[in-house]
Amino acid sequence: MDEKPLITRDFLAIERTRLANERTFLAYFRTSIVFLSSGFAILQMAALHEIRHLGWFLLSLAPIVLLVGGVRMVYIRRKIRKYYGQ
Repeated sequence: MDEKPLITRDFLAIERTRLANERTFLAYFRTSIVFLSSGFAILQMAALHEIRHLGWFLLSLAPIVLLVGGVRMVYIRRKIRKYYGQ
């Protein structure tokens, strides 16, 4: 079975997919940072004592979101390498 080299259009499509994968991970990362900072802010402000449980929830959710983003990025990266060998 002969493998043909990728033409420029296909190579650029793979690069766009890789960049989209990284951009998606950065969105997960940004969301995680917002959850983390919001959780800390809620816990530190005395006026928001009534919603203290929300602060703890956001603090516990932040690493989960980051982990999901990282796992998803690695999964897609491996899938791209598997099909296109790059």
